[in-house]
Amino acid sequence: MQHKLTQHITRLACATALAALCTATWAQDRVTFLTSWYAQAEHGGFYQALAAGIYKKRGLDVTIKMGGPQVNGMQLLTAGQADFIMGYDLQVLKSLEQGLPVTTVATSFQKDLQGMMTHENVNSLGDLKSKTILVSTSGRPTWWPWFKAKYGYTEAQARPYTFNLQPFFADANTVQQAYPSSEPFQASKAGVKTKFFLFADEGYPPYGTTIVSTTKLVAEKPDVVQRFVRASIEGWKAYLANPAAGNVLIKQDNPKMDDEQIAFAIQRMKELKVFDGGDAAKLGAGVMTDARWKQTYDFMVDAGLLKAETDWKKAYTTQFVKDLKIMP
Repeated sequence: MQHKLTQHITRLACATALAALCTATWAQDRVTFLTSWYAQAEHGGFYQALAAGIYKKRGLDVTIKMGGPQVNGMQLLTAGQADFIMGYDLQVLKSLEQGLPVTTVATSFQKDLQGMMTHENVNSLGDLKSKTILVSTSGRPTWWPWFKAKYGYTEAQARPYTFNLQPFFADANTVQQAYPSSEPFQASKAGVKTKFFLFADEGYPPYGTTIVSTTKLVAEKPDVVQRFVRASIEGWKAYLANPAAGNVLIKQDNPKMDDEQIAFAIQRMKELKVFDGGDAAKLGAGVMTDARWKQTYDFMVDAGLLKAETDWKKAYTTQFVKDLKIMP
């Protein structure tokens, strides 16, 4: 009797130990990801990774928080309120110049999504010498210096863009900055025919919709960073193949976003090959290269946007994307 009791206790102890081991093995690492704006198709890969269980499969319990006009993502990242944020190369390089411990670990898109919307009578971005160009406050320290230098345009042509399309609609001689799925969509709904030119296709070097983290997390939890990067890029591939799951979460977070605009945005992303074009076509999605980052650094220094002594190689690391090999 005593022997059987001992056997039973031993089995219970083993079962408890095994359960504890399994729990430890399958514990999900909690991760907070902060986007750069209200939920939209251009964030779809992250929502898809959450909705389809791709993060969970990689051992991650991910919370996606929406950005917006009053949200300072870089501040929240460095304060520990987020583990990853949706970033922008110029912002990361400026943050480095200011001594912030941040770095880019992957990119969703090989191309930045900023571009120019024109009326139908424009054939190229080189045809704007007689045009009024609407530029937002945020555009002035980013794409505008590059644009002026490339095409020889002048400050006298610039007028403020206030995110109201009426000045553009009212004047066939006006062009304006735009995102491919936003302003052109609004124009089409208003019955105005337009053309759209992506700056990246003309040589504007920054990546689009990057993943930025802290140097601390990269150093202390590289495995978590690697799993988040892989799952996010897998999420993008899945979203562009069948976006239904991700779209449910996008509309939950942003009820103003409807199916028509989401479908328009996905179509534009596919046409412009932002996810699968460029280096991604041969090296795999999510990839970043030293050459591209050097181009962005050079442009910023030449435009007076960045101090030349800034250590630009700290703005990114390729360790998490170089061996991903997720072919789009």
